[in-house]
Amino acid sequence: MKGKVFVKKKPGVLDPEGATIQKALLNLGYREVGSVRSGRVFEVELEAGNPKEAEEKLREMARKLLANPVIEEFRVELEDGVNPSKKLPSAKLGAGDGSFGK
Repeated sequence: MKGKVFVKKKPGVLDPEGATIQKALLNLGYREVGSVRSGRVFEVELEAGNPKEAEEKLREMARKLLANPVIEEFRVELEDGVNPSKKLPSAKLGAGDGSFGK
């Protein structure tokens, strides 16, 4: 089974890479660009018995290694288009389990 883990900075956390990209886009003439936030995508191939198990494993990987729970949030998506992550307020999520929607 294949899945993706999308990681980005939490709202309010400075994103110097995004700011640099924004400035570069403006310098290239893209005046319509208001702001840019950067992030990372991890494509993971894993063995799982079902989508729920795959989601749990991807979330565990994100919490333990792929995302920094202090400054980043993540969401997981399975290749077949199933998006097991739900957009929830941070207060309802466990540490390092900050899901974000598309």
